[in-house]
Amino acid sequence: MPVKRQHSDGDSSSDPFELRLSAALHDAGGTFDTDRGALAAAGTARGRRLRLRRRTTVLGGAAGVALAGVGGALLVPWGGSSSGRPPAAVSTNPHVTRSPTATTRAVTSDDMIRTLEKLLPKGTFSKAEGRGVDKNAPLVAPYAQLVYDDGHGAAAISVAVNRVLPGGSDARQAVQCPDKVYIPYDSCVTSHLPDASVVTVVKGYEYPDRRVDTKLWTANLVTPDGHHVTVSEWNAAAEKDAPISRAQPPLSATQLKVLAAAEDWRGVVDAIPEDPRQTQEPPTAPDDGDGGKAIRQTLASLIPKGLKVVAHGADDDDQFTYLVVDDGKGRSLVQINVQPNMSDVAGQLFGAGSETLPDGTQVAERQGPGEKGGDGVVMWTVDTMRTDGFRVVISAFNSGSQQTAATRTAPALTMKQLRAIALSPKWRS
Repeated sequence: MPVKRQHSDGDSSSDPFELRLSAALHDAGGTFDTDRGALAAAGTARGRRLRLRRRTTVLGGAAGVALAGVGGALLVPWGGSSSGRPPAAVSTNPHVTRSPTATTRAVTSDDMIRTLEKLLPKGTFSKAEGRGVDKNAPLVAPYAQLVYDDGHGAAAISVAVNRVLPGGSDARQAVQCPDKVYIPYDSCVTSHLPDASVVTVVKGYEYPDRRVDTKLWTANLVTPDGHHVTVSEWNAAAEKDAPISRAQPPLSATQLKVLAAAEDWRGVVDAIPEDPRQTQEPPTAPDDGDGGKAIRQTLASLIPKGLKVVAHGADDDDQFTYLVVDDGKGRSLVQINVQPNMSDVAGQLFGAGSETLPDGTQVAERQGPGEKGGDGVVMWTVDTMRTDGFRVVISAFNSGSQQTAATRTAPALTMKQLRAIALSPKWRS
């Protein structure tokens, strides 16, 4: 999946969270950073500014970001604005406030580590690190991470906490299951707790392409008041570059939920200084559960005859969708972004080798390996932009998913067919 862990395209002054988070990820030195050229080829710019996709947030969560680089700063994702499907029990009141006395509590890195150790089953701990609440840096979220051994093998465990706008997109996205076309996992279960909190437990893998079988199990919990707690565990002593030390991570799904739901973490969230924008952002209206329906229908109408649509999906807005097609020779993933007002990044997307049509439309064509490195997977892309900044970018793969091995020698659509789809006047409607 062309996930964004990515850089922001162009000026981010109107969207400071994306800029801060991207910078933090880059500084942390983790694998949540990607090449801008690959980003353009994948066609994953979302709206006028690139945003973190739900699928990454759900699977890795805040703790995954924190662990990308030991000691790296994790920024609090306040105030998301994209639409999405709300779990029924998550409050949609954007004006929930917390007790003013709660914000006076001091929380240190040692407090975070001690709390995590206290809440874990009996075992030994090592390599503990953490970050407390820094009132001088309210956008840096508290976290704790350590290596835990219950006698059956060492395992990395982390917890990170932050605040999300109740009913906002970050709250909803945190507890949604990722799309298996982009993020493979063994199971994803969402539960509603008696206090109306929602928690989702995903049993997945550190490496989506399974090049190393390191397991990553994550629980994301969101309360009606906007507390967001992420607990992650691995079956190795580190999330990456460590040998597998046990068959499964140490905590069961139930134990993950209990750990994420502990009242101790909510007190830490309450200690994080409030962002005044959080109570000013208007509530986002729930969508109909299929933000990319119009784009999908248009794309399906442009798919050449002989290709059968066997799967489809969309993101949480109306700019992205994908189809999986099959011509009888193997599945092929086709994904598309349709975005207005992208003129400010045209220089980054259309450079040497691009083409300008008589009507001023810019066209760039690329063929190369799939971004996620699945075995033998290739990605063919046609990127187009009209003179008013209206962008249509489409990519096709020789597999039904970027995470799985190639199912055919080439994508089911030719470059000529991709070009015809991207340049279709139907997108204007």
